[in-house]
Parts: sequence; C-alpha cells; structure tokens
Amino acid sequence: MSSILPEASVEGGLLGRIQYWFACFFVVGWTGVVCGGLYYQFVVWEYPCPLCIVQRMFMLLAAIGAGVIVRRGIDGQIAGRDYMMGWGLALIAVIAGSFASWRQTMLHILPGDKGYGSEVFGLHLYVWAWILFQTSVVAIGLVMAFAHSTADRTVPTTDAYRITGRLALGFLGVVIAINVVAVFFEEGFHWFLPDDPTRYELLYDLGILN
Repeated sequence: MSSILPEASVEGGLLGRIQYWFACFFVVGWTGVVCGGLYYQFVVWEYPCPLCIVQRMFMLLAAIGAGVIVRRGIDGQIAGRDYMMGWGLALIAVIAGSFASWRQTMLHILPGDKGYGSEVFGLHLYVWAWILFQTSVVAIGLVMAFAHSTADRTVPTTDAYRITGRLALGFLGVVIAINVVAVFFEEGFHWFLPDDPTRYELLYDLGILN
C-alpha cells in the first residue's frame, strides 16, 4: 500500500502541472486573439460589427473558464470539480463562439461578396475565429478526457508557476477592461450597435465630434 501512494502522488502532480500549463496557454492564447482584434480596430481603423463583438465576448469567456483552473493552480492544488467547471465553461464559450463566427461567415459566403474587414493569409478574421473555436473544441475534449477524475491534482507553488499564472490572469483582466471600454466607445448611449459601424458613437453622443 505504501508503494502505491507515492506513485499516485507523482502522477497527480504531473497531470496537474500539464493541465495547469495548458490552462495558462489557453488563457494567454485567446486573450492574444482578442488583442489581434483590438489591433485591427485601433491601428488598422476597422470598426468591429456586432457579430465581431459577440465573438470577442465568447473568446474572453473561454479564457475565463481556463482562468478558473489557473487561479486554483496558483494555490497549489486543483480539484477535479475545478477542472470540470473551468473546461466546461470554456467549452460552452467556444461552441457558442463557433456558431457566431459561422453565422458571420455564412453572411458573406456568396460569390462576389468581399466579406467584412481585412484578410489574414487569405481568410477574414471571422473565418479564422471559426477555425480557432473548432480547434479549441477538440483541444478541450482531449484535456477533459484526462481531467475526469475527482481526485485533486497538485501543482508546485514555486515562483515560476505562481508568477506565470498571475501574469496570465492579469493579461486577461487588462484586455477585458480594454474591450469593455472599446465597446462602450463604439456603442455610446445606444442599445444596439449598427450592423456596419463607421464611427465611435460615444464621441458624438458627448458632443466631442459633430
């Protein structure tokens, strides 16, 4: 019996570290994708449409789901229910996001339609979003297959693990705040965004621009 316990503990620690690092990667990855959208909004000067904003929200929700696991891992132990809650939330987000990006793709699929916004390597941003959402569905399914156990997983509480986790969560928090401000500037004091926005409504609502 005593020879089994150390082996189980080592296995739990290894799986915990793998899940923790993948969750950090997931948080930073999706947050970085949203940063790409913000780049096109503020540098290329392309205004995101309502479907673009919805996709960003689901991207950030997916990152928040993985962030639940990161936050638990910072404390040194991740319970099985935390894995299920975090990855479950992320899975719902990427599935919903894939529908939003698919919907936008279908709106511009007819021959001769130039699509909305710029292209990256020949594909529009919403097409890339659909690809990434679908890829994330598969990735989450794989990690959940190894996170089904209700046993807790240990994560080292060294500075490398804690600092990485806090930086990932801090990065996510900053981008969420920037995105909220960006949406408010574009929508202003109105209930809905126009289908094809061409200006920041808040600046006109406040009389800064006419």
